[in-house]
Amino acid sequence: MAVTVPTADERAGRRAAARRLRVAHVNANFTAGSGGITLREALAVDPERYAATILAPEEGTLFARAEEAGLEVVRLRRMSGGRRVRPWSDADALRELTGLLRAGRFDLVHTHAGKAGAIGRLAARRAGVRAVVHTLHGFPFNEFQSPATRRTLLAIERALGRITDWFLTDGTFVASEAVRLGIAPPDRVRALVSPIDSVPPVTAAARRAALRALGLPDGATVVGTAARLARQKAPLDMVAAIAALRRPDVHMVWLGDGELRAETERRIEREGLRGRFLLAGDRDDAPRLLPAFDVFALSSLWEGLPCSVVEAMTCGIPVVATAVNSVPEVVVPGRTGLLARPADPASLARALAYMLDHPADAARMAANARASVGEQYRADLLGRELMQVYEAALDAPARQARAEAAGR
Repeated sequence: MAVTVPTADERAGRRAAARRLRVAHVNANFTAGSGGITLREALAVDPERYAATILAPEEGTLFARAEEAGLEVVRLRRMSGGRRVRPWSDADALRELTGLLRAGRFDLVHTHAGKAGAIGRLAARRAGVRAVVHTLHGFPFNEFQSPATRRTLLAIERALGRITDWFLTDGTFVASEAVRLGIAPPDRVRALVSPIDSVPPVTAAARRAALRALGLPDGATVVGTAARLARQKAPLDMVAAIAALRRPDVHMVWLGDGELRAETERRIEREGLRGRFLLAGDRDDAPRLLPAFDVFALSSLWEGLPCSVVEAMTCGIPVVATAVNSVPEVVVPGRTGLLARPADPASLARALAYMLDHPADAARMAANARASVGEQYRADLLGRELMQVYEAALDAPARQARAEAAGR
């Protein structure tokens, strides 16, 4: 019987298959929002097949959770958060990240959101990483920017798309827009739903405990949110909306912190809401505090598909949110919540007033929302889809080579 001797390439392939594939997750915001999604995605894949490393700016608040979960973390010193372009510091960040990716011998780089998506994809290609996957948590451009800025950012995203093997998106709308705008090809984009943290349903006891934890009296009427105090989340619009309610019995709780804290505090003072608009800061017990809310409100100017809304729905809290990007996929007007116009505090106030003034209808929408969310946002489902995408992205260069060879 003839003995087949494996070639050098086949032996190398078998050695590669015998070890775990190294995946680098790059994000410029390792706190809430896309940072939380990054952490959950890194934990969702099979640890026997993939070794995940988080690379993010050193001020990120989720590093402890990542390390406790057994993930490797790298604290970036040069990359800054936010969306602002800083040529010199961004160039330093690119050099730092390129060196780390090259030294880490990663098989795949998974970038998240705008700035990290740009710097991370360029660094991955410079470092010679086999495959690049990018998650669009919404887009870096939006209707509130000047036309020139929008055109420039769109052109950059299209150029970056040409060095990206696969795209993931938060929600279907973002995926469809990425294809329509020429950012992602139709055969290499997948809309995912990210798993959420465990959120218990509202009970009378949970509500009392949450109100006490926030320092609010039993029986208080509370509108609440969980978001960064950043331009994207439009906290000043929320202040204006709560003021427009003209309901001295309503308390507002904002879970989260950010660069607009001082300006938000000044606006709260100016609107006479001191004592009723609580800026609670970053909290690691947000799921435990959700039951305090009579209505969950989101005033964002742009989004992907915010996990905070899904968590509120899972908890059984009525939701009011702005009609941006993929939000209407889960907040269906009159069925699972109410939508307001972005950058329109009066519209947001009107939707909040309806929820507060019609508790039976609000409860109906909350029940519908909880049922519609169901078990879609499970970590095992995400992990299965992520691994399929990673395998397709890693195979992309080989497929391209085979196609080119066949065309000769």
